[in-house]
Amino acid sequence: MNKVSLTSLAREQLEAARAASSGRSAHTVYGGHEHSLRQTLIALTAGSELDEHESPGEATLQVLHGRVRVASAQAHWEGSTGDHIVIPQSRHGLHALDDSAVLLTVVKSVGPHV
Repeated sequence: MNKVSLTSLAREQLEAARAASSGRSAHTVYGGHEHSLRQTLIALTAGSELDEHESPGEATLQVLHGRVRVASAQAHWEGSTGDHIVIPQSRHGLHALDDSAVLLTVVKSVGPHV
């Protein structure tokens, strides 16, 4: 069993994001390429974003700190601390309205059948 404080990790990643020229920082909390479940804590400074990209598979976003906007060509969703957003299966982007930390959870197929 492994225990991680998301509150502490969010604080650390926000500090790293503030020091980075991109205004972003990320840390894999669980999983990796060999797992079907992957959880990544992403920190973004206010105004920073992840450009529009393809959906990685089934995914959700939990806002741990701040306010963000997830936008696709069809719609957008805003979330603040404590909100849980289902990521659209279409191209989308993520924009930080405030300094923010989110937990991205993705499930995708792995193994020889992929």
